[in-house]
Amino acid sequence: MLLRGLSWLVLCQLLGSALNVLLLPMLPGPIIGMLLLFGFLLLHGEVSEPLHVAASSLLKYLPLLLVPPAVGVMVYAEAIVADFWAVVGALVLSLVLSVVFAGWMMQRLIERQQRQREDA
Repeated sequence: MLLRGLSWLVLCQLLGSALNVLLLPMLPGPIIGMLLLFGFLLLHGEVSEPLHVAASSLLKYLPLLLVPPAVGVMVYAEAIVADFWAVVGALVLSLVLSVVFAGWMMQRLIERQQRQREDA
C-alpha cells in the first residue's frame, strides 16, 4: 500500500517535471506536480488509503527538510541584513496575499457546503 501511494506521488512529480520542460518553464516541476495532485484529489473527492499512508509516512521526516534553509539563513545572514527591508516587504506582501486568499477560499468552501446541505 505504501508503494502504491509513493508511486502516485512520484508520478505526479514526474508529470509536473515533464510539463515544466515542455510547457511551463517558469514554474518548478514539483509545484506543477503538486497542483496536478491537488486537481486529481479535487476530482476524486477523497484521499485514497495508499496515498494517505504514503503522505503520513513522509510527514514524519518533514522537519529534516527545514535544516537546509536554516543553514542558508545562517550562511547568508549578511546578505539578508543588507536587503532587510526588501525581505520584510516580500514577507509582509506574501502574508497579506495568503491571508486574503485563504479567507476567500474558506468563504467559497462554506458556501459550497451550505449548498450541498440544502440540496440533500
